[in-house]
Amino acid sequence: MTLAPGPALAQTAWDELRPMLFAERALIPAGPHIAIASPYRTADDARTPIGIHVEGPEGRLIDRVTVILDENPMPVSAVVELARPLPALTFDLTLRFNGATALHVVAETTDGRLFLAETHVKTSGQGACAAPPGTDPVAALADLGQMSIELTPLTHAGGAAARLGAVATRTGRIEVDIRHPSHSGLQKDQISLLFIPPRYVETVEVALDGQPYATITGSISLSENPRIGLSAPGATRLVEVAMKDTSGTVTTASRQIPGY
Repeated sequence: MTLAPGPALAQTAWDELRPMLFAERALIPAGPHIAIASPYRTADDARTPIGIHVEGPEGRLIDRVTVILDENPMPVSAVVELARPLPALTFDLTLRFNGATALHVVAETTDGRLFLAETHVKTSGQGACAAPPGTDPVAALADLGQMSIELTPLTHAGGAAARLGAVATRTGRIEVDIRHPSHSGLQKDQISLLFIPPRYVETVEVALDGQPYATITGSISLSENPRIGLSAPGATRLVEVAMKDTSGTVTTASRQIPGY
């Protein structure tokens, strides 16, 4: 695993994406304030975990974080918006990579500043956004939207885990597993050879102890049966999650967490 920020990268798709997404707003190099945990080369293009830790420079509060896979068909892969700004946030996602790409992370603080980190991820060449689904499309609908929730304390292990997890010893990690085929619209049914209509996780809303906490906006870059992890106060006792997909299906789940 490599821990960003990475070296200066050859600018390709980013030259076009940057003005489209951020207009003329300045993107300030984040330096050590954004760390990205990513593989040098994906072991599975269809399901690659990416971890991100963001701290507000000079005491600023984080409002929103955008994850961009430049070369994916839908480059804006995920956006994490906080209901209440925080000084630091750690999160991870399982993403699908269509090919080798620059990975950009942009954090917005409450004063409107944008902080940028980047790295590069090589792939196995599977073209995952158009690869056949890993499960039968019909069978996948049977448990679509089912979710499981866990909350565990973060520990200060060595290496990347320590840097990604060093928000505070009292911070926990919410983990949400979502059953969803995440059809990209680029995949073909292996029997009919017709394209499977796009259907993926559009939003995941997380509430802690009855109060809104974060909204994750997804894309076709989320893997099949995506897993989303978020740092959260270790004292949290109730986690509630609402998932909405692009077909309008809404499902909910909750978990009462005992003290630890």
